[in-house]
Amino acid sequence: MARQERAVRTRHAVVQAAAQVFAERGYAAATIAEILDRAGVTKGALYFHFDSKEALARGVIEAQISETHRVPRELKLQEWVDVGMGLAHRIPRDVVLLAGIRLSADLQGRRMFGSAWPAWIQLSVTLLEEAKERGEVLPHVVPVETAECFLASWIGTQMLSEAASGWADLSERISILFNHILPAIATPAALIRLDVAPDRGARVVEEAERAETLVAAEA
Repeated sequence: MARQERAVRTRHAVVQAAAQVFAERGYAAATIAEILDRAGVTKGALYFHFDSKEALARGVIEAQISETHRVPRELKLQEWVDVGMGLAHRIPRDVVLLAGIRLSADLQGRRMFGSAWPAWIQLSVTLLEEAKERGEVLPHVVPVETAECFLASWIGTQMLSEAASGWADLSERISILFNHILPAIATPAALIRLDVAPDRGARVVEEAERAETLVAAEA
């Protein structure tokens, strides 16, 4: 068990270090040597988990999609909103997300290690399908179309926010995006119950972190 815990900690340190370097320098300029220096691990420890820089980039992208900061909701449509608003709150504060944005935007890199976009689309499709089954989404809505449309809008909104304010206003802009999209897909009964306030993401992240702390304390 101790060995497994050390391996988990080492992998986490490597992913965090790789994310820092990729976020700062991009994929092409990043070096294994700098990632090793930031992580404070041996070359053997790094290569035990990732056998190449390409694998490191893939690991950073995969680390974005997790159950962390997810809070189950009675309304699956609210859960979908919470994922988006929570992400908007976390992006300026989470180096793994920042690295994922830069890696996903790298056209040449995407051919080697892919991007986070398919996983975010699939997560949206899953939640939207569940919401539709529960009668929260209008009958004509096709979840995969909505998920792809939303991601495209998200990317544009995120880029505009980065250029205009360094992501300082991202939560406000994503709140506006949801306020434009939700009336087109949500049933009236679900729509009036949804919370898409600009501070929603901060509240969701705080709630999730409290729950994680409680689980850790009880373990």
